[in-house]
Amino acid sequence: VQLQASGGGLVQTGGSLRLSCAASGRTFRLYKMGWFRQAPGKEREFVVHITWSGGMTTYADSVKGRFTISRDNAENTVYLQMNSLKPEDTAVYYCAAAASPLRYNYWGRGTLVTVSS
Repeated sequence: VQLQASGGGLVQTGGSLRLSCAASGRTFRLYKMGWFRQAPGKEREFVVHITWSGGMTTYADSVKGRFTISRDNAENTVYLQMNSLKPEDTAVYYCAAAASPLRYNYWGRGTLVTVSS
């Protein structure tokens, strides 16, 4: 499975961005897809995930109510709508996919999101 993330950029505080992650290859094997982020000088952290079949979602507390994940199974694409962005959301965002509930097997190249104050 290959993942291609896009949609990052520079936005002002309070603004919005939408990230996309397109999956290709053996996508029928996927259990869930998620987003992680890594800010400068910090460890990578979980942001949100969505199960591929049932569409169940789990969000990090830091983004609840501001970020929304969705999926288009026909296009094998996951979207992350980010609203009310804050400077602390600045990070490289990584798309990931898991073939089981236990761990993420596939990672895409990150896309940089910068929120200016």
